[in-house]
This record gives sequence, C-alpha cells and structure tokens, in this order.
Amino acid sequence: MDMEFGNKLKKLRMDEGMSQEELSRELSVSRQAVYKWESNRGYPDIDNLIRISDIFNVTIDELIRNDKDMKNKISIDEEQAFESLGDAGFYLGMIMVILAIFLFEGSASTTLLVLGMLTVAFFDDFIKSLKSIF
Repeated sequence: MDMEFGNKLKKLRMDEGMSQEELSRELSVSRQAVYKWESNRGYPDIDNLIRISDIFNVTIDELIRNDKDMKNKISIDEEQAFESLGDAGFYLGMIMVILAIFLFEGSASTTLLVLGMLTVAFFDDFIKSLKSIF
C-alpha cells in the first residue's frame, strides 16, 4: 500500500466491512476521531496505532510508511523532546559554575567554571550532535 495513513486506514476498515462507528468503539475513541484520521487531518497516538495494527493484522510500519506528513510530525515531536533538555543544560552548567566559585581553587576552579559556561551555552548543540551520530 503506497498511500497516506488516512487512506490506508479507510481501505483497511472498508475491506473488513467495518463502519467508522464500529472502529471507533473498538478503539474507544469518537467516530469524529476516526473520520479525522481517515481524512488525513490528524493522526492517532501510538497506543491507538498499535491497536489499529492489531485489529487489521498489519504492522505499524505498513500503516505509516510513505506518509511524509506523519514522518514530519514524528520528527518535530522528537525535536521538541530534545528541546526540553535545554533546561537541563542550563541547570547543569550553573551548578558547575557555582561549584567552581565556592568549592574549588586554582586551575580546578577555572576549568570547572569554563566547562560550566560552555555547558550553559552549547548543551543543546551537543545533544543534537549526539543525536545525529546515533
């Protein structure tokens, strides 16, 4: 099946002789949610994707493959997950700066101070680089 998710879902549902109402009851969602998915105006969450794949005996890969909009949404969601780590970099860097100022002396203090400032400034870039490597 080389088509968007919504078209695949509609075809699978119709091939099974199932109405939108019946599918919505199976998934414990509204009929409007099923309509929205089938008209490519939205996507189910991962739990419903798993349930849909089980109901129609297809893999999740078969359901979402070749749907560029869904791939873009997934990639945007991943970027937002990494953006939430930005605060962690700030706090980690500030802890390093505070430790450098109050607990260490000499070169250890200077090293920790510089590392703390670099962590605050470049943590997001570092995480994105790691993500691209792995």
